[in-house]
Amino acid sequence: MLLKISAPAIANPVATLINESLATGYIPKLWKTVRVVPIHKSGDNTLVFNYCPISLLPVMSKILEKCVYTQLCDYYQYRNYLTPDQSGFRPKHSTTTALLKVCNDIQAGMEQGNLTGAIFLDFAKAFDTVDHGILLQKRKNSGIGDHTLTWFQSYVSDRSQYVSISDSTSLPLPVTCGVPQGSILGPLLFTIFINDLPNVCKASTVHMYADDTVIYTSKPDLPQLEAVLQEQFTEVEKWIKDNNKLFLNADKTVTMLFGTKPKLHKLQNPHLCVRTRSNATLTSHFSQISRYVVRTKSIFWPHIEKLSSKLYPKLGVLYRNKSCLSPAVRKQIVQQMLMPAIEYGDVVYAAAPQTHLQKLTTLYNSFCRFAL
Repeated sequence: MLLKISAPAIANPVATLINESLATGYIPKLWKTVRVVPIHKSGDNTLVFNYCPISLLPVMSKILEKCVYTQLCDYYQYRNYLTPDQSGFRPKHSTTTALLKVCNDIQAGMEQGNLTGAIFLDFAKAFDTVDHGILLQKRKNSGIGDHTLTWFQSYVSDRSQYVSISDSTSLPLPVTCGVPQGSILGPLLFTIFINDLPNVCKASTVHMYADDTVIYTSKPDLPQLEAVLQEQFTEVEKWIKDNNKLFLNADKTVTMLFGTKPKLHKLQNPHLCVRTRSNATLTSHFSQISRYVVRTKSIFWPHIEKLSSKLYPKLGVLYRNKSCLSPAVRKQIVQQMLMPAIEYGDVVYAAAPQTHLQKLTTLYNSFCRFAL
């Protein structure tokens, strides 16, 4: 806000600073000192790995990053460089487009009478473990010139960060890898870093939303499906660990089998067996298979069931306090707190059977009765 108010007075000096940085390929060290605020994700709040580090950068550095980001996006869009298998951090893409793509491919496999096997990859601290040397090499391979590479070399090097919790702060420490979460350029740089992952999976389909990645393929029988997925997963492991120095969380990487009810009933053991390089077997969501794929186009039921069980208790609390809330407040609560949960990704429900959608309709009617 202060910068906006003072823009008439400081716009020219700020523009000069930014142009000087771009011309010399140098970023002041003060602009690369990051305050990290840990945000609890889930699980035990006493364990460090259950927190997501959010980087708060100086405002001036974010203005500089925004200028570079705009030019970089235009360049990659002009060259059509970014893979279409990435839905994260891209214009006109979202988690909804990722869901549409994957669900549509799974349903297409079912309608052709095939089994579809999927491996859901879980990267451990993906943004924080990006190797700077490999990142710069990939930037060079994308066609970026030496002068621009010098600027990015300055951007990733000589960075430092300190942790801030309440009124306490730690001593600053150097950052030797990773891209800052909370920065303007960080998401785009990570997207470039994993942009070549689909090239590894020539016999299967890959779709990503940032680092959330699913590898899947459809085959007529289970042995053939397992053989293809095993080969693809071995190549992906090599790409992750050997080529890019990332870390795969094998405990949270899971497999899932999709198919019509008659197709699955013909199998003696309807789950996938995919092994890691250390000969450990990936977890298979065997117990959920029957609920996910009871019949064609029935993969929505568990999500709708979970959504209902999450929203009905909240609605119950609101009903018990209804007398304290005016009609305008009740309507605002429904619009801002309850409806977004149903409306999020609702286009994916287009292929869901009416019997599944009826539960959402009932929930929606309950919202209306509370509001009106």
